[in-house]
Amino acid sequence: MEYTHKNKGVCSSTVKFEINGNVITNVKFIGGCNGNLKAIGKLVDGMTVEEIEQKLKGNTCGFRSTSCADQLAIAVRKAYDENTNL
Repeated sequence: MEYTHKNKGVCSSTVKFEINGNVITNVKFIGGCNGNLKAIGKLVDGMTVEEIEQKLKGNTCGFRSTSCADQLAIAVRKAYDENTNL
């Protein structure tokens, strides 16, 4: 299932990904630091929601209290929770 999350407090506006059970694939950020965000997408491809949260949740960017990586961790948890409550 494809999921789209509107990011808050970061340069990228949106993150899109596929979620199958608790496995995340095809992560794509819209906007932000193109090269770095492509790399994050490749690194987390095939990881579970829990693995992504463990690695990325709470990561900050500069003076911000969040980052694109943190927004991804938030998004995958939200998608998983919504998907399991169907």
